[in-house]
Amino acid sequence: MVTIKTKEEIAILREGGKRLAFILQELKKAVKPGVSTDDLNALAERLAREKGDVPSLLGYRPRGAKRPYPASVCISLNNEVVHGIPNEDPKILKDGDLISFDMCLTHKGLITDSAITVPVGTVDAKAKKLIAVTEEALYAGIKSAKGDKHIGDIGFAIERAGKANHFSVVEDLCGHGVGYKVHEDPYVPNYGDRGGGGKLKPGMVLAIEPMFTEGEKNVFLGEDGYTYETVDGSRSAHFEHTIAITNGEPEILTKL
Repeated sequence: MVTIKTKEEIAILREGGKRLAFILQELKKAVKPGVSTDDLNALAERLAREKGDVPSLLGYRPRGAKRPYPASVCISLNNEVVHGIPNEDPKILKDGDLISFDMCLTHKGLITDSAITVPVGTVDAKAKKLIAVTEEALYAGIKSAKGDKHIGDIGFAIERAGKANHFSVVEDLCGHGVGYKVHEDPYVPNYGDRGGGGKLKPGMVLAIEPMFTEGEKNVFLGEDGYTYETVDGSRSAHFEHTIAITNGEPEILTKL
């Protein structure tokens, strides 16, 4: 069921989103060759709990999962698209890697969700373009998320940005409603048709999250039960914001 948040709830989400944006920026600052994903996970949890908040993903068990997620932040490298586990088999960052952080934060009982992809050290031109285009697609999708428009308008804008730059759109994973739970209705695909899908209504809170790859769009679920990887081993990028639908321009809640 699609939920509508009150003005008071959106105010809490706005503050939680600001706190989440701060954590992601601190994680970005900590990225350099030689750093462990386990250390980055510990940093994310410490920053969340210092302010009295809760890393929502730690212990979260999504529908169909065989076990709860064991970390505070999803950290995915290179061909890992989303939901990489940073603390069970920690990886050491290398120059030229792409690293994605995807985190949810519970503040006063309400959840925001955001993701960024950043380069480790010096990366090649194609990696820089992949990161830039995926982030641009996020903002194109957000710009299309206005009251009385449709979910398909968001996907159409994201898909167009990817294809125009010869990147593939991961279709098996998508955005979603968020707030009371980590995953709520509606699903928000990163592809679609203008005017398609459900209507966007003021008070809806959505996590919009394009995922692009350099190669094919197909992904598979790894043996750990959480990490999605590209089938062809190509690199990927992932960006995400939690937004509130209004009567006018959408509000980005996960920003400083």
